[in-house]
Amino acid sequence: MIIPAIDLINGEVVRLYQGDYQQKTQYSYSPKERQQAYADAGAKVMHFVDLDGAKDSNKRQLAALKQVVKHPTMIIQVGGGIRSEQDVAQLLELGADRVVIGSLAIKQPELVQKWLAKYGSDKIVLALDIRIDEQGQKQLPTHGWIKDSGITLEPLLGSYQNAGIKHVLCTDISKDGTLSGSNVALYSELCQKYPEIAWQASGGIGSLDDIKALIPAGVSGVILGRSLLEGKFTLEEAITCWPNV
Repeated sequence: MIIPAIDLINGEVVRLYQGDYQQKTQYSYSPKERQQAYADAGAKVMHFVDLDGAKDSNKRQLAALKQVVKHPTMIIQVGGGIRSEQDVAQLLELGADRVVIGSLAIKQPELVQKWLAKYGSDKIVLALDIRIDEQGQKQLPTHGWIKDSGITLEPLLGSYQNAGIKHVLCTDISKDGTLSGSNVALYSELCQKYPEIAWQASGGIGSLDDIKALIPAGVSGVILGRSLLEGKFTLEEAITCWPNV
């Protein structure tokens, strides 16, 4: 599954380099225009990140999100600064199909696991951003990669497995926004260890060959952001090279 992604600041389409708000590229088209173009190209799932909401949940871009979350042909997942159950409920009521939870899923796993039980495993996506250290440990920084949580991937995932987690979006921080290729070895390992999880690979895709390299890894989806926005290839080309299973 090819999943186009759009990041939003002040209702406008942007991209950040490795999560840095100071390294921002802004695009001229509206989120709705870009979404429809992706839908016309055949996308079945779309990923939105509310970067204003990620900084301050009181500044969530509800007006902009309302324009895109209800779509007749696509599953829409939305993330960015989910800090409370009210945030989850608000986005689901707005029309989002899935809510993407990052830092809170690391800091308060018991709370997020309660939401999994309440709303169902199809409504929650864990967003786990990984920084692999010199010892090969998969560290999970939080707050836009600024803070070291002291938590590693495997123990955290174990607790979520027991809670029935289904969707996990995993980003190798060192690859994000670089167009230098994905960490295929990481995703191969994760898919082999946790086959019951539908893994979404994110970060580093710069060519169709980068997408094809992920096919044998076993991921269920590939997030495409900058590569599509900068025209490295078309969404139609990306969808064509991914097996239709």
